Amino acid sequence: MGNQPIFTNDTIVFGLLMLSLGFIFYTSSIKKGFWKKFYNIVPSLFMAYMVPALFTTLGLIAPEWETTSETGEIIEHSSSLYYMSSRYLLPAALVLMTLSIDIKAVFNLGWKALAMFFTGTIGIVIGGPIAILLVSMVSPETVGGAGPQAVWRGLSTLAGSWIGGGANQTAMLEIYGYDQKLYGGMVFVDIVVANIWMAIILIGVGKTKAIDKWLKSDTSAIEVLKEKVSTYAKKVERIPSLTDLMIIVAIAFGTVSLAHFAAGYLSVYFENFVNGMENQTTKNIFTFLSSQFFWMISLSTIIAILLSFTKAKTYEGAGASKIGSVFIYILVASIGMKMDLRLILDNVGLVAIGVIWMTIHAFLLILVAKLIKAPYFFLSVGSMANVGGAASAPIVAAAFHPSLATVGVLLAVFGYAVGTIAAIGCTILMQLVSVSP
Repeated sequence: MGNQPIFTNDTIVFGLLMLSLGFIFYTSSIKKGFWKKFYNIVPSLFMAYMVPALFTTLGLIAPEWETTSETGEIIEHSSSLYYMSSRYLLPAALVLMTLSIDIKAVFNLGWKALAMFFTGTIGIVIGGPIAILLVSMVSPETVGGAGPQAVWRGLSTLAGSWIGGGANQTAMLEIYGYDQKLYGGMVFVDIVVANIWMAIILIGVGKTKAIDKWLKSDTSAIEVLKEKVSTYAKKVERIPSLTDLMIIVAIAFGTVSLAHFAAGYLSVYFENFVNGMENQTTKNIFTFLSSQFFWMISLSTIIAILLSFTKAKTYEGAGASKIGSVFIYILVASIGMKMDLRLILDNVGLVAIGVIWMTIHAFLLILVAKLIKAPYFFLSVGSMANVGGAASAPIVAAAFHPSLATVGVLLAVFGYAVGTIAAIGCTILMQLVSVSP
């Protein structure tokens, strides 16, 4: 947490984010001069992420901050915009982007999508211990520590987050008992490194054709899926009436409310079920089942897939996926505001470990993609399904085409499932190579 930003009212901050998105879309629509050249290099989605990050870096806004009361008590504050975006707008976007999906075509994408996802997982598992080894040669104290303050214990939470998500990260914190007073530093590294990597991925989206050409990848299955969705959208395309728009919003948020309602019961049920397990290792593996976010995203996607077999699918012609894209961009902006570039220098050693770790993850993905000629889409979504989970994988997938957002969700669910057990394997390796005092 940092100093109080200039704007603390979420209504004002939200307006600032929307103004920045409006500016980005307006300038990206200019087809000549400086802006055309600029957006030929930098994708608009990356700008939607980076401009709010610059606002945070400049102290205009902040995701979290502290104030001091008249009695000297420190009061913690936080913006609720990311929570709103991830819990309300993300599932709504997934519903609207999935309405027109051809689920058979999704499964026809083939084995390379899963291969790249598991390559990303392996990259995280081996990247942690290798990063510790390399940093220990230069700065042994950075990777040292003993007992609850041992750095490898803290890094175990990064492994949980970068393979699964928040639930897996919390599970690793509980399993290895890292000192919670120091935990904030690990969360910071998680946010900084994962967001920098996401920014690089988004820049790559603008260079997809060139990257796919270098990888010599076969993108035919992806193009078939995009073509099917686009053809169907043109077939049912119409000028949306107010009734159309209200029904689209009803479908989206009605599904979200149902998913939230059911997730509340399912998360509690499975929390009790998991807590009742006698074997601690088994209990830790299935901790993600007690996550309400996991169930909310999964149920929203399942309901949307079922709706794609009904007449609700025709609302794609009235702009369902476009409204979903609006929600996705708002989510991207709210993620961007979590990034304060000034703080990187405050945790140079830990950030260095994270950067090396992520570099190994990226290198392995690129190597395998080159060997099996996997498209950049599979590389980027496979990576973000690990590192970013269900909040980020659909964003990256939708950057290629709105119809592909579902692929990101499906792969992210795999991340939840394997997150804890893979993170435990990674942590064992990190413990073995860590420097003892």
